[in-house]
Amino acid sequence: MRNKAKKGVLLVQLGTPNSPAKSDVKRYLTQFLMDPRVMDIPYISRSLLVKGIIVPKRSGNSAATYASIWDNEAGSPLMTYSLYQQEKLQEVLGEEYHVELAMRYQNPSIENALSKMEGMLLESLTVIPLFPQYASATTGSVIDKVMEIMRTWQFIPKINFVSSYYDDPLMIEVIAEHALKHDLASFDHFLFSYHGLPVRQLGKVHANAEVKCPDFGCDQCRTEANPYCYLSHCYATTKAITEKLNLPKDKFTVCFQSRLGKTPWIQPYTSDTLHKLAESGAKRILVFSPAFVADCIETIDEIQVEYANEFKDLGGEEVHMVESLNRNPKWIEALRRMVIANNN
Repeated sequence: MRNKAKKGVLLVQLGTPNSPAKSDVKRYLTQFLMDPRVMDIPYISRSLLVKGIIVPKRSGNSAATYASIWDNEAGSPLMTYSLYQQEKLQEVLGEEYHVELAMRYQNPSIENALSKMEGMLLESLTVIPLFPQYASATTGSVIDKVMEIMRTWQFIPKINFVSSYYDDPLMIEVIAEHALKHDLASFDHFLFSYHGLPVRQLGKVHANAEVKCPDFGCDQCRTEANPYCYLSHCYATTKAITEKLNLPKDKFTVCFQSRLGKTPWIQPYTSDTLHKLAESGAKRILVFSPAFVADCIETIDEIQVEYANEFKDLGGEEVHMVESLNRNPKWIEALRRMVIANNN
């Protein structure tokens, strides 16, 4: 029977190893870090650094970390939540749409997901990278890969890329709703921890080449000055959440995690911020991670284990985490609205 779907939807997450085995983790890290949009340095230098130093050094520890969060049946939490989001979005969109999930790195691959839709002769394809804030290393890489693959198609449908949704009202509502599961008054401080980027990558997308980071006005959320500035998007997301929760400005800090190498990355770093809070006498911290739409190794291990232990070693008591969007039906509705808005 011919597929009834007339419109396609492709959800794309960052990726996950096929298993926590060291060989699979090495394969994942190599593909991820060899992406020129992630490591934006010349190929030879990138290859020597990634394959000769970073992956051999990190793969063992990363494999152990993945093993600690892995479900033998469901796999990684990121995969579990992403498959759920795909399934529920398909349900609410109905048979007019065909929804596929892909990982930018490893499986299910973008190539395989698109190959399933190529022969459907769809009227349109809506691509939603599952990164609320635009960055060349995440959303940009997804768009680049999709265009690379689809340029070989004989029939190319209308393509809609949802490049950012950093202040989507329903997404903000879900994050606030999850935060209110905690007793907010019991925390000394709130951290909004976003995935880090090298500072040099910010300047590459600024419309005014003469303006150099950190002079973009990001802390004033001037996203209209440059709609593709990741840092401005992060501040805008934070502003929307803190206003929703009525958090005082002196009670929260925007910071960045997961830096790599010795080049300057966006600051302040989450780890350094926790150190300063512990030194100031803070005991209980609540962390938001609005750069992620599903809990993953960065939220489950890096924040709730690594950073939490650091904080306790310095005299702090507790680091709690606001649950990501995960299985919240309002998040599924937010995705549905994005698809519909891009098909009208």
